[in-house]
Amino acid sequence: MTVLVVGASGHLGGEVSRRYVDAGESVVGTYHRGPGVTDGIDWQPLDIRDSAAVAALVGRVRPKVVISTAYVFGDWWVSADGAAAVAVASARVSARLVHMSTDAVHGGRPEPYLDGDTPTPVGVYGASKAAAETAVKAIDPAAVLVRTSLIIGDAASKQVKLCLDLIGRKVPGALFSDEIRCPLAVEDLAGAVVELAASDVRGTINVAGPEAVTRPELGRLVAAHYGLDATDMPVGTIADSGLQRPAEVRLDSSRAEALLTTHLRGVSELFRKA
Repeated sequence: MTVLVVGASGHLGGEVSRRYVDAGESVVGTYHRGPGVTDGIDWQPLDIRDSAAVAALVGRVRPKVVISTAYVFGDWWVSADGAAAVAVASARVSARLVHMSTDAVHGGRPEPYLDGDTPTPVGVYGASKAAAETAVKAIDPAAVLVRTSLIIGDAASKQVKLCLDLIGRKVPGALFSDEIRCPLAVEDLAGAVVELAASDVRGTINVAGPEAVTRPELGRLVAAHYGLDATDMPVGTIADSGLQRPAEVRLDSSRAEALLTTHLRGVSELFRKA
């Protein structure tokens, strides 16, 4: 089986690719700026804003599975139009499509969001990902769309590095006390993606951690894990920052937990060695 991972040079894409390589599958991975570090991948440059280039690559590779992970924060053409181009090309070769989405499609509320809840984005990024979902579902009704939350990895991963940089005062900003998410380990998310690709699940499904935490709570867990003092960790609020972003977003992942064998760890378990 040939698997095409769009955005394989990214954090999640690299972990998904590694799992398929380890399973003995043939993996073609795309990149825009440069190849990733995962071995055993047939690396191919691709700008998913170029629908003709996407169609040509997919037509040449003819994958059985396409995992669509590519996005650029704030770039509509990549996150929305690019996702649609991948869906069109995948449908033409009858590939199984897994499209990665985000909890940012929601505007925020105290109650958890269920799998099928309608997007209510408040920012450009969330709107672009909501548009991508609409396009993918229209183009390929059999596709599975995975809504996830903050992806946690090692010290170089985006969310952990942000915490470390803010704690160390290496970058300006603050961790918002009114921003609540359900973080998930990249390994757990990749395992879930591979399982979903092999299933007959279609439509949107939440795959996030079972534990909701504020950004400062996540920062303190990261600090403890790396043996750092978080006493002076900069803390603020979304309201004070003037930024437009969702605050309280909890994803109910109970359906995924019932369907999958992959264990979706909460942050307390993820950082239990702290």
